[in-house]
Amino acid sequence: MAQLRDLKDELDIVIPTIRNLDFLEMWRPFFQPYHLIIVQDGDPSNTIGVPEGFDYELYNRNDVNRVLGPKASCISFKDSACRCFGFLVSKKKYIFTIDDDCFVAKEPSGKEINALEQHIRNLLTPSTPLFFNTLYDPFANGSDFVRGYPFSLREGLPTAISHGLWLNIPDYDAPTQLVKPRERNTRYVDAVMTIPKGTLFPMCGMNLAFDRELIGPAMYFGLMGDGQPIGRYDDMWAGWCAKVICDHLLLGVKTGLPYIWHSKASNPFVNLKKEYKGIYWQEDIIPFFQSIVLREECTSVQDCYIELANKVKERLGPIDPYFEKLGDAMVTWIEAWNELNPPPPAQTATVAHPNVAMKN
Repeated sequence: MAQLRDLKDELDIVIPTIRNLDFLEMWRPFFQPYHLIIVQDGDPSNTIGVPEGFDYELYNRNDVNRVLGPKASCISFKDSACRCFGFLVSKKKYIFTIDDDCFVAKEPSGKEINALEQHIRNLLTPSTPLFFNTLYDPFANGSDFVRGYPFSLREGLPTAISHGLWLNIPDYDAPTQLVKPRERNTRYVDAVMTIPKGTLFPMCGMNLAFDRELIGPAMYFGLMGDGQPIGRYDDMWAGWCAKVICDHLLLGVKTGLPYIWHSKASNPFVNLKKEYKGIYWQEDIIPFFQSIVLREECTSVQDCYIELANKVKERLGPIDPYFEKLGDAMVTWIEAWNELNPPPPAQTATVAHPNVAMKN
C-alpha cells in the first residue's frame, strides 16, 4: 500500500491486567493516539494505575456484571480470557490485544518495532488461504506471487486475524517450560504468511489483532480460570473456533510479524496445574475441530458459532461435563454479542465483505 491508513478512530487496544500499567510508558509513542479498553481481572476493589495521557476505559468485574447481568457468567474470572469483554463492548472495526508483560521489541538493526502498525498492515492486505505462496506474503513490500500461482486466486481473501509472535520468553506449555527453563527465542524472521485453509494453529493472545466486523463474535476466549477445571487454553480455544469459521466463510489468518518482547516467564508448576487437563483433552479437541464441517446455511459468524457450540456439547460433552458448560457459555456469549452489537437496520448479519486493500 502506498500509505498505511491511520486507524486511530477505527481501532481499540484491549488489555487484560491485574496490576498497574506502567508498561504503557514504553508503548506511548505507538499507543497514545488510540483508545484503550482495560479489563481489570481479580478483585474489583483494587486500584489499577494508568499512566497519564492515555485515552482509556477501565472495566472491572462489577462493570461486567452491570453491563451483562445474568449473561456475565460467560466471562472468565481470574484468567486473561476476561479480555474478551473488551471485544464485546468495543464499537470499533479493529481490535489489537496485548498482555501487560509485553514490551517493544527491536529488529536486528536495533530499530524499535511498531507492532501495531504491522498488525494494521496485515489486516488491510488480503490473505491467500486457498493456495500457499512459497515466498510468504505476496502483498508485502518487495514480494509477489511465485511462478505457478493461479491468477484466478491472486486477488486473495479478506484478512480477519493477524497473529504476531514474540522474542525472548517463548509461548511454551508447562512441560516444555520445565525441560527448557532457560530457552529464549532470539530468532527474528522477517516474514508473514497466511495459514492455509483447513489447517489449525495454536493462537496466542498476547500479541494479536483482528477485524472485529469480520470475525469478532468468534473471538470468545471461553470459560477458563477461577471455578473452571482448565486455564491457559483460552486464546487457543478462540483460535480453533475462529479458524474453523474463517475457513467456512473464506476469510484469512496471517501469522509472523510483528514481534513483541515477552519479558516474564510464568511459573511452570502453576501453569501445569492449570493446563494438565487441557494437555490431556487436546488429543480429542484437535481432531474434533479438524473434522468440523459447518452447514452451507451458516452464512454469518453468529450462525457458525451457534452450530459450533452445539457440536461442542454433542461431541465433546461425553468427555467431561465441562464441555457442556462451555457450549452453553458459547451460546450465552453470542446472545450478549447480539444484544450489545445489533446489526444496522439496513444490513443483515451475513458476512460478505470485499477485499479491503490491493497490492502496491
